[in-house]
Amino acid sequence: MADDLEIPSPVDTVIGVVNQHEAQRFLDSFTEDGFVDDWGRIFTGRDAIAAWSDREFIGSDGTLTPQEVTVDDDTGDVTVVGDWRSNHANGLSRFTFRSRGDRIASMTIREG
Repeated sequence: MADDLEIPSPVDTVIGVVNQHEAQRFLDSFTEDGFVDDWGRIFTGRDAIAAWSDREFIGSDGTLTPQEVTVDDDTGDVTVVGDWRSNHANGLSRFTFRSRGDRIASMTIREG
């Protein structure tokens, strides 16, 4: 991660877990009803997120190098634009995280 970027918690923790390929900690970072929206494909709940992640995210040796971080003052959403590298997909991507307490309620992935 870029040293000069301030990424709010719990998003900073989730990015670290992803980059260390810690599948169980990644799943544990979501609320029970959490979901991933990967370019319009929705994966709700830990089982669905795990199946997706095993194929396309942590299971494909993915890493995210953040380049820009913004926080929406109204919603608290944290958006991280960064270079995504994996065995499944590569390129600049935009990850928008909504948290609830110390967990992730949603992670939305789009083109950076």
